[in-house]
Amino acid sequence: MTSPARRAWLRNCSLGLASAWFAQAAAAQAAGPRHTVLVVGDSLSAEYGLARGAGWVALLEKRVAAEKLGARIVNASISGDTTSGGRSRLPALLKQHKPSIVLIELGGNDALRGLPLSMTQDNLLAMTRASKAAGARPVLLGMAVPPNYGRQYGEDFTRLFATVAKAENAALVPFFLAGVADGPDADKMFQPDRIHPRAEAQPRMLDNVWPVLRPLLR
Repeated sequence: MTSPARRAWLRNCSLGLASAWFAQAAAAQAAGPRHTVLVVGDSLSAEYGLARGAGWVALLEKRVAAEKLGARIVNASISGDTTSGGRSRLPALLKQHKPSIVLIELGGNDALRGLPLSMTQDNLLAMTRASKAAGARPVLLGMAVPPNYGRQYGEDFTRLFATVAKAENAALVPFFLAGVADGPDADKMFQPDRIHPRAEAQPRMLDNVWPVLRPLLR
């Protein structure tokens, strides 16, 4: 049988461990979120044509909170932005927010404006390297262009995201609009301009990002 003195000792040890755990948890909570996720994107991430809170980034914030993953989401997306614009804005954003993860959702407007693919690739490389230099994990959100841009241009454009990700060992979402732009109900997924997804498409866009992002939040 366990002696009274031993039982008392075990009880005191348990109380001490519990107190230490609660103190550690309180300290972690006071220190703030474990991760800051910075989203640098264009109109696809800036809720263009949508009610506030309906975009995929807002849905991401809600999912992170629901799963208690301890992450803060900063949406620094601007409608119409290009990779050149994102590249010029990124250093200040990194300094201000000190993110641990950077989601780079840019490139679509480069294609719409017919900018050289080499320029787009160079800008994405620079943004990826700047994120890593700041101690953040970069995640590239791959894009595609409609068939009317030509088969070769479309293939080269899609490929450049994977090329940058491989060169810099960055995480990659192969196609951000998978199941939206190439789904059976694609016409119903877009606003009248046929460029910007409707609110109904936003959960699918988040689902495309989530399998790549969630492991980084653990």
